[in-house]
Amino acid sequence: MQLYDQHLHSNHSFDSQADPETNVLAAIDRGLAGLTFTEHYDTHPTEREDCVYSDDAYSATIRSLRDKYESDIRIGKGIEVCFQADHLDEIVAFLDNHTFDLVLVSVHWCQGRPIHVADVWKDRDPSEVTRSYLTAVLEAMQSCERLHRNRSRVFDVLAHMDFCKRYSKRFADRICVEEHPDIIDNILTCCLEADIVPEINTSTTRQGIGQSMPGPNVIKQYAALGGQAMSLGSDAHRSEDIGADFDAEVQNLRNAGINHTAVYQQREKLSLPLD
Repeated sequence: MQLYDQHLHSNHSFDSQADPETNVLAAIDRGLAGLTFTEHYDTHPTEREDCVYSDDAYSATIRSLRDKYESDIRIGKGIEVCFQADHLDEIVAFLDNHTFDLVLVSVHWCQGRPIHVADVWKDRDPSEVTRSYLTAVLEAMQSCERLHRNRSRVFDVLAHMDFCKRYSKRFADRICVEEHPDIIDNILTCCLEADIVPEINTSTTRQGIGQSMPGPNVIKQYAALGGQAMSLGSDAHRSEDIGADFDAEVQNLRNAGINHTAVYQQREKLSLPLD
């Protein structure tokens, strides 16, 4: 079975100090067939200055690692794009002018505020905040679907689709995602129509939330809608977290009737069997 970690960060991202080569060695030690770095790219005016991205430095690192470890593991160059509707033209232009194996799209904001800030949850019903966040994800996927109708695919994978539950658990001690099956259904349907594969992000499992993003029931919902493959990502910001909890998520995929993972190389989607 060939497993790839397709969501991880290194010191080319503003929020990680992980050494890229140590990441590669950790992935080899885990027995992974591949890893794809997905460094942050953010256009939001209040975060752009901190989220420094140098494609030249990043690409040079990838080339060096491939030269050294190409016989041991497949190393991909990806990007995690924070979806910002007001800057979509800029994002598309950036992606058109740079080369990646994989483009993740993630939603970190809703109603003009970052979902990870405690004040967003203060004195509010966590189910209401969760619904607002999921609505923002749906609107992002609808924008992507419209975009993909008229040109080649811009985004490949939807990262941590229910990212809000990390913070509803932290700030309200409650997970409310499954209280909104209608929006979840619409998000997953839109992903299928836009040719965007949902990711299973394992970071919440090791952070004490008790399940991945999304959890087993949403994985089953995706399978029921016709989904046939999902992407695996640890969202590691430390080398020791690469590939974490993948065995459990492989079993969750199988339990849902999904028998493949989606892996991207030079923006082409490969469907790898879980056998």
